[in-house]
Amino acid sequence: MEPDPPARPRPMGFAMPPLGSDPAAVRQRLEAVERLLERSLTVPGTNVPIGLDAIAGLIPVVGDLITAAMGAWLVWEARNLGLPKWQLWRMAANIGIDTAVGAVPVVGDVFDLAFRSNSKNLRIVKRHLDKHHPATRVLEG
Repeated sequence: MEPDPPARPRPMGFAMPPLGSDPAAVRQRLEAVERLLERSLTVPGTNVPIGLDAIAGLIPVVGDLITAAMGAWLVWEARNLGLPKWQLWRMAANIGIDTAVGAVPVVGDVFDLAFRSNSKNLRIVKRHLDKHHPATRVLEG
């Protein structure tokens, strides 16, 4: 009998969310993407969380378009969960504001730190899930 191969180490702080279409799996994916976009790193010497949205925003136009596309994916997942159209429009408006103001040099970079459209959109989806799919609720500590 051969011994089991050693387990591969996982990257610290990131676990791959499940790929299913059930509401609990979608919730985990959305939370993972929001964490990546809005608060995956901390500015050294401070407690200010930043993510890919703020970092990519430093690249003129292209960075904002990439993060807008990633934010649009959150809206697409919300649509698949059955969120009402008015909530989808609200989510799209959050992304539009973030992209438009974020495209302005310097001012947009500071705005990206304050206006976290993906966090706002995740809260909208979580409220829907908590109401319509209460089994997906996770206690946050």
